[in-house]
Amino acid sequence: MKAARKKSATGRARGIAAAPKQRVEPAAAQAGKREAILSAALEEFSTRGFAAGRLDDVARRAGVAKGTIYLYFRDKETLLQELVRAELSPVVAALEAAPIGDLPMRVVAERLVTIFAREIFGTHRKDVIRLVLTEGPRFPVIGEFYYREVVERVMAVIRGMAQRAVERGELPNDALVRFPQLLAAPGIVAIIWSGLFDRWAKIDVEALMRAHLDLVFARRAA
Repeated sequence: MKAARKKSATGRARGIAAAPKQRVEPAAAQAGKREAILSAALEEFSTRGFAAGRLDDVARRAGVAKGTIYLYFRDKETLLQELVRAELSPVVAALEAAPIGDLPMRVVAERLVTIFAREIFGTHRKDVIRLVLTEGPRFPVIGEFYYREVVERVMAVIRGMAQRAVERGELPNDALVRFPQLLAAPGIVAIIWSGLFDRWAKIDVEALMRAHLDLVFARRAA
């Protein structure tokens, strides 16, 4: 009896030992798949819209099975939110961390124009912003996520800069403190314009934004 139990236990042990090990995908491969899914989502949602875009087609564009998407993202809304976070949050974080406190606001604003033109308008990040502008009104959760993750943080940085600029006499009034949206407005206009009218009249985003700065920083005649 004891021998039988021993033999049975030995057999189970061998069975366990012989079980195939689950293959763990390398971190680099996982990151590559995640990036491919995010890029495919941007293409799909930009082409078909968020509502009409299907995860089946996102998977096809990314070259993965549809089920693979759910290993990285809970649902379609989460996928779009993570797209916003991956593309725009690093830029916002860099802006928040920039040592700009002692610089004149006009100098900082000029640098922001260059960064926006190169890192946002000149890349597919502008397509992410355009997608949120288009789909946000129909999907409030997405609009709120973008506001919390991007808009609110950028406005706080601009408001802080503007307050210091007013105190130092660099601005003629406190309009930018009350309405920090004014500094970002030309960038949003340029993104909307490029999506609607670029085929007929391309816009020089840097020239537009610098002209706007001339208006913002203009002083009243004595």
